[in-house]
Amino acid sequence: MSAPRGYSATQIALHWMVALLIVAQFVFHETMVDAWHAVRQGESFAFDPWVFGHVAAGFLIFALVLWRLVLRTRRGVPLPPENEPAPLKRLSHVAHWGFYAVLVVMSVSGAMVWFGGVGFAAEVHEVLKVMLLLMVALHVLAVPFHRLVLKNDVMQRMLRSSV
Repeated sequence: MSAPRGYSATQIALHWMVALLIVAQFVFHETMVDAWHAVRQGESFAFDPWVFGHVAAGFLIFALVLWRLVLRTRRGVPLPPENEPAPLKRLSHVAHWGFYAVLVVMSVSGAMVWFGGVGFAAEVHEVLKVMLLLMVALHVLAVPFHRLVLKNDVMQRMLRSSV
């Protein structure tokens, strides 16, 4: 199968939906932390829509990432820009698969913690949270690097479908 020229509209929409859900997870995570501490101490707490939202968003991220993986497998992804050095092409490839892995394991570990009370999963979730923050920062910093240093328009592939 030859690589497509760009991402499909569905791939682009899924990318941005997952990105927005990740931002929301970080912005509103304190309520979830408070709820988890209450559960760990045996306290009861009233229904909180933010806690429900965090759990629901985790499931949604999981589903959307799986959908992205199916599309990636079936449709493929565009090749890296030609002027990107080989080591950066490899790093990009590893980073993208790393994103998928971290998001899937975070979703699963979060569910294991909330629904199963698995303490070790909470530790995994916290470590992956830091990794995800670092990966997002690197991902965002790659945009000006591609534009200003490599002088390519790789960002356009996630803004406009080319199919």
